[in-house]
Amino acid sequence: MGQLADRMVEEMEIRGLSENTREAYLGAMRSLVKFCGCSPGKIQQEDVRRYQLYVLRDRGLSASTLNQHVSAIRFFFHRVLPRPWALEEVPHYKGGQLLPEVLSRQEVLALLGALSNLKHRTILATVYSAGLRLNEARHLLVEDIDSDRMSLRIHQGKGKKDRNVKLSRKLLDLLREYWLQGQPRTWLFPGDKPEEPLCESSLQRIFHQARAKSGLKKKCSLHSLRHSYATHLLESGVNLVVLQRLLGHKSLQTTARYLHLSQADLEKVPSLLDDLGDAVTPELLP
Repeated sequence: MGQLADRMVEEMEIRGLSENTREAYLGAMRSLVKFCGCSPGKIQQEDVRRYQLYVLRDRGLSASTLNQHVSAIRFFFHRVLPRPWALEEVPHYKGGQLLPEVLSRQEVLALLGALSNLKHRTILATVYSAGLRLNEARHLLVEDIDSDRMSLRIHQGKGKKDRNVKLSRKLLDLLREYWLQGQPRTWLFPGDKPEEPLCESSLQRIFHQARAKSGLKKKCSLHSLRHSYATHLLESGVNLVVLQRLLGHKSLQTTARYLHLSQADLEKVPSLLDDLGDAVTPELLP
């Protein structure tokens, strides 16, 4: 893509798109160009349509990944190389929406207890206790811990927004023990090089090692700790608007999906079959 790739990066930087989004958009556009076998300037709307069918039918991508490709294509042909197409003719995929996997409190405890490495246990405990995204955890600074106000500051989370979350007493004790052992200077969780934060793959590997050691069978990822944090707070009675602020969501609708996961709300729903009495017990059925 050459100069067009450079221009795309500039347009994304101007609009404050995250580094992960930029990489994903560039990857999607390179995939489109490779599929079409021509330069971006020669790609037509019908080529885009054929590509959408290809990634849907042949590559078996998830709905979210499919839509990321669509967003990248729409961005490119609107902001970088404008075309006389109606962007509505490059539709997003309306697939089924899966509910995120949530761990029980006992499963979170087992996950953390499976780690003997203090740094590894501390970083997963921090992700859960503060409901952090992967990159938010990686980029925590030592100075972000405010023990006087019992808060943890999250710098430039998704959408380039800062926020504060509650710092639990147990997490503070764990962080202090961890600091005494490793004494990090800048990054709270540095990588192999102290001047750099822990890399994404290392953090993901820590989680998967903990899952394997704990014997957890659920299909879950590091982000499941954030989902669990949100769901457990709702079950504890935290207001949805407060939860929105804690999670750093732009839209309340995004936060509201956790209502579908709250066990406390499910337990309030009456069981209609149980209310019918003994007429449907196994021993009374014909």
